[in-house]
Amino acid sequence: MEYAFIIWIGLIFGSFAGATVWRLRARQLIEDQAAGERVSKKELTKLTPLVQSRLSDDRSRCLHCQHSLEWYDLVPIVSWLSTRGRCRYCSRPIGWFEPLIEIGTAGVLAALYWGLRTHGITTSPNPLIDSSLYALWLGAGVLLVIAFAYDAKWFLLPDRVIFPLIAVSGVIAAMRILEAPTPIFAALDTLGAVLILSGLYLALWYVSKGRWVGFGDVKLGLALGLALGSWTLAFLALFLANLIGTLIVLPNLVRGKVSKKTQIPFGPLLITGFVIALLWGNLLIDAYTEAMNGFTSVLLML
Repeated sequence: MEYAFIIWIGLIFGSFAGATVWRLRARQLIEDQAAGERVSKKELTKLTPLVQSRLSDDRSRCLHCQHSLEWYDLVPIVSWLSTRGRCRYCSRPIGWFEPLIEIGTAGVLAALYWGLRTHGITTSPNPLIDSSLYALWLGAGVLLVIAFAYDAKWFLLPDRVIFPLIAVSGVIAAMRILEAPTPIFAALDTLGAVLILSGLYLALWYVSKGRWVGFGDVKLGLALGLALGSWTLAFLALFLANLIGTLIVLPNLVRGKVSKKTQIPFGPLLITGFVIALLWGNLLIDAYTEAMNGFTSVLLML
């Protein structure tokens, strides 16, 4: 029942995350146009009503016909299935983005809840602090989904998502450090995680003048490092992000579908590595350590 409730809450927040992604994009286009930057007029015309509705009646709208959506149009997954993935009013295809982000949010929140309960990511004996940490982690999960979707679609990590994520991660880090048996060691461990996930990208950004990585990755690394609070898990997250990226890009590079100059959004890869390290990092590190110890023993016997 607990997991069913978390999944249902995740679907609801996933619907919110999907709407937030589109509204963030609309605001970004309007601000870029006001700053004199080139933007897609077609995309701007399509998304501007979302910002206008936010300022007037705060109603969600169809991206095609701009019809205000009723409550029965916004039931996660169910509404999409009931109309076969089309707008109820203009019959235009809605696409897979909305149901995927709803399912993805539910999956992330359920996985985080499982990790919190199973691996003791929150370890405070104080029920109030423990409940607060649950809420903070679930909030961080929703923000991570929004950042993942936005960067994957438009190659950008908006400050309106990353700054709140940094704030939430900072509170999580502060609570973890204060609850630690030796706060100074916990603080140093957190600092190491930040240096690995954010400091490295800051150096790459500075050396390349922003050509190799974007500054959004630097800020995202700061948030993830604070949340992890362990330099070993941060190193694992970084390794996994690059490994997954290589496995995705290399086959397409060989087939000629991408080139060395093709822009690859690294935020989703970093978030994926972070989630894996957070939930299963210690198990992976222990398995690797045991395997290396066994390999070393065999070499010594030879």
